[in-house]
This record gives sequence, structure tokens and C-alpha cells, in this order.
Amino acid sequence: MTKRLVRSAVLSAILLASSLASQAAIPLDQVIPIGPQVKVGKLPNGLTYYIQKNGKPEKKLELRLVVRAGSVLEDDDQLGLAHFVEHMAFNGSTNFKKHELVSYLQSIGVQFGADLNAYTSFDETVYILPIPTERRENIDKAFTVLQDWAQGVSFNGEDIDNERGIVLEEARMGKGASDRMNKVLLPKIFNGSRYAERLPIGKEEVLKTFKHDALRRFYKDWYRPDLMAVIAVGDIEPAEAERMIKAHFGKLKNPAKPRPRISATITPRSTSEGLVITDKEANSNSVYIRYPVQEDREDGTFREFRKGMVETLFSIMLNARLQELAQQAEPPFVGGGSAMGGLVRGYKSFSSVAVLGRSGAMPAIDALVQESERARKLGFSPAELDRAKKDVMRNIEREYAEREKTDSHRYAGEYIRNFLDREPIPGVVNEYAYVQELMPTISLEEMNRYARETIPDNAPKLVVYMGSDKQEQPIPTADALLAAAVAAEKLEVTARSEQAVAASIMEKRPAPGSIVSETMDAELGLSTLVLSNGVKVILKPTDFRNDQVLMAAARFGGQSLVDDADIFNARYANAIAATMGVNGHSPVELNKILAGKAAGANFALTNFTDNISASAGSTDIETMLQLVHLKFTSVRRDEDLYKSFIGKQRELARNAMSRPESVFRDELYSTLFNNHPRVSMTPRPSDFDKVSLDRSLELYRKRFGSAKGMTFVFVGSFDPKVLKPLIATYIASLPTADIPLSYRDVNVRPVSGVVKKAVYAGKEAKSIISLNFTGTTNYSEQEQMRFAAMLEVMNLRITEVLREKLGLIYGGGMSGSIDRIPYPNYLIGATLPTGPENVDKVIAATMEEIRLLKENGPAPADLEKVKQNWLTSHSKALRENGFWIGRIQNSLLKGTDLRSVLQYEKMVKSMTPAQVKAAAKHYFNTDNYVQVVLYPEKATTEAVAAPAPAAAN
Repeated sequence: MTKRLVRSAVLSAILLASSLASQAAIPLDQVIPIGPQVKVGKLPNGLTYYIQKNGKPEKKLELRLVVRAGSVLEDDDQLGLAHFVEHMAFNGSTNFKKHELVSYLQSIGVQFGADLNAYTSFDETVYILPIPTERRENIDKAFTVLQDWAQGVSFNGEDIDNERGIVLEEARMGKGASDRMNKVLLPKIFNGSRYAERLPIGKEEVLKTFKHDALRRFYKDWYRPDLMAVIAVGDIEPAEAERMIKAHFGKLKNPAKPRPRISATITPRSTSEGLVITDKEANSNSVYIRYPVQEDREDGTFREFRKGMVETLFSIMLNARLQELAQQAEPPFVGGGSAMGGLVRGYKSFSSVAVLGRSGAMPAIDALVQESERARKLGFSPAELDRAKKDVMRNIEREYAEREKTDSHRYAGEYIRNFLDREPIPGVVNEYAYVQELMPTISLEEMNRYARETIPDNAPKLVVYMGSDKQEQPIPTADALLAAAVAAEKLEVTARSEQAVAASIMEKRPAPGSIVSETMDAELGLSTLVLSNGVKVILKPTDFRNDQVLMAAARFGGQSLVDDADIFNARYANAIAATMGVNGHSPVELNKILAGKAAGANFALTNFTDNISASAGSTDIETMLQLVHLKFTSVRRDEDLYKSFIGKQRELARNAMSRPESVFRDELYSTLFNNHPRVSMTPRPSDFDKVSLDRSLELYRKRFGSAKGMTFVFVGSFDPKVLKPLIATYIASLPTADIPLSYRDVNVRPVSGVVKKAVYAGKEAKSIISLNFTGTTNYSEQEQMRFAAMLEVMNLRITEVLREKLGLIYGGGMSGSIDRIPYPNYLIGATLPTGPENVDKVIAATMEEIRLLKENGPAPADLEKVKQNWLTSHSKALRENGFWIGRIQNSLLKGTDLRSVLQYEKMVKSMTPAQVKAAAKHYFNTDNYVQVVLYPEKATTEAVAAPAPAAAN
């Protein structure tokens, strides 16, 4: 939690210090003790373990196996094999035959990919295993899984060769402009380090040709208990967990002559360099300034903890200044940021980055460097530091409030970081106390000294331009980039003027309305209020979280009510209104006023609805309601902010169609919906010529100038007695002018028959297959469930056959929806990335699985896997505020019975293979589908780098 809370550069709001902190000064050189919430131990063979009993979610245990070994340890004949080992862990072991492990875990409600997963990085490999604990035998079997991953993987030769295709498909999915440009950039960033040649995905030629023993050698060398940790957090007694860890892992052995576990080193840059990297498929242009790396070795002391707080405050203040620059009428960049941040384990450096706008690279470099120089030379203001402290304090306060209702996977993440990085784990109770005591000791003088010491002064630097090779303006040379950064450092800077801001976003409360009536639904725990202005409110107080309140409202209307000529104004009305601010306060001013508050609200015109979503901490509900009220009644108009917004959107759109995926998406939707003008396509710069500030605000105000027809839903940790007066003040006082409360059918319909199209775009040998089935259907919750089960079964078959059996894909699958708006309809979309040479095989295999499902129905075991996963997920969802607010809103819009949520388990268990078979026959109409396939273009080129000669500073 330490790095997440204290080192994140984007923390949100606070300041409410209670008196938990000790009155005695914290000894800064002392190592922070491990908190009482976790038991940490070490077996005689060197394996470390972490155990914590935790009740959220209920009846679930989060298990992790962490191996301090990743791609940086690979030998030259093993490039990519650290990651390959991770794949093989799911392909047979001492206690599980090939495919048996995944099948077993699916049968108890663990979903492959979404729940069961793993990842390989430069320095570690982590296996993730969440286990439902209703049946205690699952727990022992889960520890057996971890034991097999640790030292029981089979590495059958045939299985290794079969897995090559899957790993190569995973590597193929990562190819594109970013990958090509990074292959030029990373050797410069890592400055000749081993990291540049040890990317986890590896090298294609090695993956195709490596000998089986090279894979086994990596596993034998590095999968050993002295480099491992086992983590168990959740529904388990610590004594039981410790007994199981000792039983399963105590007999693991280290090699007789273990290879030394070396750490790769990165040499600090000693000379400055400019670098230009272009690619015709780059979808944005950016500049990046990276200063010399520094060692970052966590020592676990209070001094290091406090330094992390200083680093966070510094990042918050510096980036707030850059955000202000981005909101100018003619901003120097679309968005930018600067921070001291980690590079790889054990190293960090100061860096700045900006996404470029119309003015190009030089103004962005100038702004980034000058803001850093302004902070270094002139420091920050008392008001800036005060706001940053409030933000950090509110964040830790919320963590403290949720200490008994924090999900187990978050605690597991902390213990992974402790094992790998020595991040302290004092527990949030102690951490809250530490922050409370240490925060007041951080002075403005210290912060300004930190800025002087942290922001490099005339240091060696790497200045990079990355972007498209097709630009209206000339692409800067490498020499020019470096010269611009050096020149910007020498410019005189003046202190920023700190303008006073209002104490609150609303000068006075509106004249309140009243609550006219209230009805209760004890079974669902709801109360429904009718207000004096006709608006309705539904309240569902919960104890799922201690510091979370969610609010939502929706009604029919949305973009469907505007004519085609106005669609772009309607489409961007939400974003434009959000850019303006409220009640005379710009967004920058709002951020300052709201420092220390956890509250936000978003309004949106979707295709067929007007939507409001908002959230707050329990002590900030009134602030949330003030924001909602003001977004109804007093959105600003600001020509400069509009110019800034439109300019940014044009620049972001300029290269959007450079990506082959964007070309493919647009061809898919234009084909599927027969070029209908209302179908949203990838934005083009010319689209924004059709957007007007005044017309967009007019459309926004037409819909959100009235709350008529709205039902506001509140779910979370609130006291209804306290909330009701606030509702009367801020919701019952909203205007309710007469407006249309229904949507308009704009006649967007899919094409009929079988339509096939090929799209050619992109350099890489990559294809994407999209199969889309559409039609009409009758909506009901039972039908929605059968439809969803059909898709889930198909995804099981796609994984088992196309991935595991045939090795044709790495990822991909089906999704779909049934809706009654604007007419009863369904849409199924299958997205299957693969190689161009395998397109026909993938389509044939998918169509064959569809045919088998229609003819035979699902295997009972597959349907049971789907049902078990749903029941497990539903049990967890019933204790989540987001689930309830979504279900209540869905019920209001679709007119369904909310009580069906109480019948969910019964409905799932009653579903039969015959029902899923009938659904497949209805929905997979092979006489009516659209097939679009992306193929690479014929001409190919490579990323081009144009470095400047190295220049000593």
C-alpha cells in the first residue's frame, strides 16, 4: 500500500486528521515494522510466506506464487522462455494432466484469464489463483496447484511444441507501431543495459527454434524456494494456511549449486542525445525527455517512507501546473506530465512527456522544461502545498475508513511488492497514523529544496520525438530537439501568480424543495421518495463500504432527439460542457476549490438516454450534490477553453486513422450498418468543423436544464436521515421544465444476408477476424441469461479448440447483447486475432463450433462451468454498491422486476443444455452475418531512427 498511496503521482483528495498518531517523534532511521494484520514467515528452504485473514469478498481466498525470476535472467538461447515457462504451468504438472487444471478450476467458478492468470516481467513471474472457499477441499487442491507451479511443471516435449504457436500469436498481437518504435527507444533508455535485450515476450526466432532443454533449464535454475513467496489472503484461518504452506512447500529443494541471482545494472547517461523515431502507423505525436537514472533501493525505513510522501506532493504540484497549461486557448501540448518515477526494479529517473498539439514539438519542450525550471529555481507556493497535502490526506483517510472492507487482492498486491521491492507493510491503521504525524513536518522550504535537488540542472538527457512520419509541419531533427531543451533551460523564468479561489463551489444553497411522499420496500432494502418538483429518488443504504456513496440517474432521450445535421454537436456536448466548468469556476479553479474532497459528477448524452453518474466519500455527499445541481443550472461558457478543447481533439484525430485497427473498425461498422450517418466512427479532424460551442451548449442545456423524468438512485454508506434534507435542498430544487421523455428511432439497422469484406491495412503480418450475427428477438431476463450462457459456452470452446488444441490464436472470443431499444434486437460479435495464413482455418474452426453447438447443444460440463462462475461472481456482486446501482438503473429503464435479483441463483441453476441449444439455433443464423477480415497491406517499411551525434553537456 505504501507505494500505491504515497508514490502515486495522481492521488485524490483530503485533510481530516484524527488523533491516532503517536505524540512521540517517529525515528526516521528505524525500519518500519510489519503490521499485525499479516503473518510473515520463512521456511527452512528459504521460501517466504504471507498470510492474512480477510473478509472481503466473502468465501474467497486469494493465492499468489511469486518467483523472483523474469526475463532479465534469460541466457542467450532463452529469450522469451521466462514467459514460456509461465504458459507451460497451465499445460500439465505432477498432479494435473494437460488441460485438467484449467478445466477443474473452471468447474469451481474460477474463470481462465479473468480470475486465473499469471504475468512475467523483467524481474519476476507472478501466478494468480483466486479460490472460492465454500468447499474446503478446494483450498487444499489450490495449494497443490501452487506447489506444482513451483516445482512440478511437466514440460512434455509435445506440449512445448504445441504451445509455441500460442506464444507466437501472443507476440504477434503486440506488434505494431508502438512495438517498432519502442525497439528503437528502449536501448537508449536502458543505456546499453541487459534490460533492452530481454523484453519478456522474447524474440520470435528463439521462440520458434529453442530446444526443449533450454526451457527446462530456466525452470530448474530459477524456480527454487529461496526465490519464491507464497501469499494467502482471504477466507482462511492463519494457522490452517501456515500448516498447508509448510506441508506443500516445505519439501521443495534448492539446487545443490544454485546459480547466482544477479541484478542487471543500468549505467547513468553521461552525454545528451536527441532522437527522432517515426512510423506511419503512429496514432499520436509526443516528446519525451528522460534524465539520468538513479538507483532506487527501498530500505524500508520511516525516512524512505517520508521521502515517498515528499515525492508524491512534488508530483501533484508540478503536474497541476502542467494541466493548467494544457487548458490555454493555444496550449503548448494536448497533455503533459513530469515526475520522478520508476524505470525498472531498483532504478528511477526524472522525466517529462507531452502529447503534441497543433504547435508541434518545440513549444511543448519549451513548456515542459520551463515549468521544471520554474519549480527548481522558484519553488512552489503555500497554497499549492496546502492543496496537495489535502489530496494526499483525504486519500489515506479513505483507505483507513475501508480498512476492514478492502478486497483481498489489494492486500495480496502489497505483499508481492514487499517481497520484490521491500515496500513496507505496516497495515493501513499504522500507515494512517504515520502519515498524520509526518505530513505536518513537511514544510514548503523542504519541498522547494527537494525540487532543486530532484529536477536536473543542465544534466545529460535523452530528448525524443515519437510520431507519424506524415505531418503537416516538418518533423524536427534530432539536433533541433536537443538544442530546444538546452535553450529552454537557459531562459529566465518568473514566479507564477497564485490567484485566490472561492472557499466553496456554491456561494449559497438553493431554496429547498420538499419530499412529498416516501414508500418502503423492506425485501430489497429500498425507499422511494417523490419530491415537490416531481422528481423521484431511490435510496439503498448499504454497509458494503464505509466511505463510498454512488448516485445515478437516467431517462430516455439522448442524441436520438437531434437531427443528423446536429449529431456532432450532440456527440461532443457532454465533453464541451465538462470543459467549461460551473458557476463561474473554470475546471482549474474547481480542482483547487475541491482539494481535500472526494466528489465528482459526470453528465452524458448517449445514443438513447440522458445519463448522470456521481460518487462521493461519505463526508462529501453535499459537495457531490452541489456539483450535480450546478451542472443542471450553471454550466459556464468559455471561448478559450472551447478553442483549447477543439484544437486538442483535432490533433488527436489527425493520426487516428494511421492505426490499422482504426481502419478495420471503421470498415466493420460501415459495412455492418450500411454506412448509416449516425453510427459513430473514428473521429477525423474535419468532424470538428461541424461542432459549435453555442450549439453544443444549447443541446446540453435543452436536456440537462430540466430534471423532469429523472429518478435519482443513491447506493452506499449514508444515513437516510442526514441525506434527505440534502436531497430536498439540491434535487427537489432542480428545474423541471417540460421536455420530451422518450427516444427516437433513427433507423440504424444492420445489413441483411451474408456479407464478407476484406480490409488491407498495417505493416505487420497480423489479421483480425470479425464475425457478426444480428437479428430480432424478444427480450426477457430469462432470455438474456440463455443468450449469455450460449456466448460463455462458445468462449470455452474457442479457448479449448482454437487456442489450446489448434494453436491458432492467443486471445479473442465472443460478446453480445440483447436490447429492446430502439427495437427488439440482438448483436453477437466474435473478434479473433490471428496470422493472415491462418484466417481460413480460424473461420472454419469457429463456424464448426457454432454448428456443433446448434446441433448438439453444450456439453453439460461446459454449461456447469459457466453456471458455477456466474454463481460465484453473483455472490460477490451482491456485496458491491456498483452492482446494485446498475441493477436498479437497468430495472428503471427496461421496466424489469428488480426482485429477479433475488431469484438469480434459482434461474441459473434451472438453465438446461437444451435451452442453450435452442438459443444457439435462434441466434447463430448462418444465413445472416457479416464477416470482415483485416489483412496486412502489401508494402512494408520499418521504424526509422535519426539520432543526433552525442554531445557532452
